[in-house]
Amino acid sequence: MPPARPASAPPSPIDRDYPLDRVPIAERKGVASVAVVIAGFGFFTPTMVTGGQVAVDFAFAQFLGLAVAAALVLACYIATMGVASARTGLTTVLLSRLVLGKLGGKWASVLLGGTQVGWYGITIGVLATLLGGAFGWQTTWPIAVVGGVAMAVTAYKGFRGIEFLSWISVPLMTALCVWISVSAVGEAGGWDGLFDHAGTGDTSVGVALTLMIGTFISGGTQIGNWTRFASGGRPAFVITACTILLVQAAMFFFGGVGAIGYGEPDFANVLMLMGSVGVAVFLIIANLWTTNDNAAYAFGVAGAELTGKPDKRPFVIGGVAIGIAMAITGIADALTAFLTVLGVLIPPLGGAIIGTFVFVWRRRDPGTDLASVPLVCWPGLLAYLGGTAVAIAGATFDAGIPAVQGIVVAMLLAPALRGLAGRPTREGR
Repeated sequence: MPPARPASAPPSPIDRDYPLDRVPIAERKGVASVAVVIAGFGFFTPTMVTGGQVAVDFAFAQFLGLAVAAALVLACYIATMGVASARTGLTTVLLSRLVLGKLGGKWASVLLGGTQVGWYGITIGVLATLLGGAFGWQTTWPIAVVGGVAMAVTAYKGFRGIEFLSWISVPLMTALCVWISVSAVGEAGGWDGLFDHAGTGDTSVGVALTLMIGTFISGGTQIGNWTRFASGGRPAFVITACTILLVQAAMFFFGGVGAIGYGEPDFANVLMLMGSVGVAVFLIIANLWTTNDNAAYAFGVAGAELTGKPDKRPFVIGGVAIGIAMAITGIADALTAFLTVLGVLIPPLGGAIIGTFVFVWRRRDPGTDLASVPLVCWPGLLAYLGGTAVAIAGATFDAGIPAVQGIVVAMLLAPALRGLAGRPTREGR
């Protein structure tokens, strides 16, 4: 009788989120699924706080105009990024590989993944501080540990986990914010009182738009991590544009009426002032969780691209461990300004992708094999560097809106340099 064969090793688990491949058509999601994930991503406390800062300095009617203008810019840019990923089925870092080359893709993974790890740590620190203050706890590091691990669970589960959380948190957060807004309008003396608000006049229109657009534009560059699951380019554009426009305008508005009515743009703090500690705790956790699990997902897929490992989950775990350590040691607080500066480097990446996708690939998937991408794609890389130089110059000399200028320059340079290089407009087929 022949010896028994040793049992074969079980197959490696497959990451159903396809961190190194195009998402197959059969794995695409419905409109509602994509929309609720984007909405959860867009519920971003700093956007609300920025809205409050701007509202204090302007007449209320002018503030509303600025809020709509900023939301429109964000919606157009983020929706176009969303279409590029929906048509190709690729994450932002994989699109960066196609546009900039393999080296450029690695840079995008380090830049996007690294900044998201930093923001994860900062958010965990904020969670610990707010919850510690709410309950009067002097020792907050256990909150950072428990919160950091808990927020990683939905990211580890992937799109389905993030969607599950969003279906619970987004409706409840929306209802809470509408309720507090109605109360804030009353505190301001009704709608007449709001429109009588004249503003301090301390901020220019250009600075106000820079603040409002800049708060979310870097994060929005990574929208493709979720829109690649959309059923097609047109649905992705409509879903993303409408959701971002609605959510961002609402966040600006909520922060604005909170600042005018209560002198506090962050609704969690407003609830604390009202004595509704339990409701405030829910709002804090839900708001930060729907932002932070998206951050963990982003550095998970970035780590997969950086190492070539077709599984984001080990990098979610590793990034979360680093973020928690940063929060506990307080290093995260020192990184806030640094990460904000790094934000200038991210939007031009989106500009290079959009310029290539719209004008070179003609809004279609180029069909390029991801493994056969050259080490450097000079037109895309130079377009990115040109846009970055303009963005840095704008930030250094306080001229215009640096992020937007970087996007526009990179977007225009990408097809121009590709034309000079004599490359065909369709690659890989």
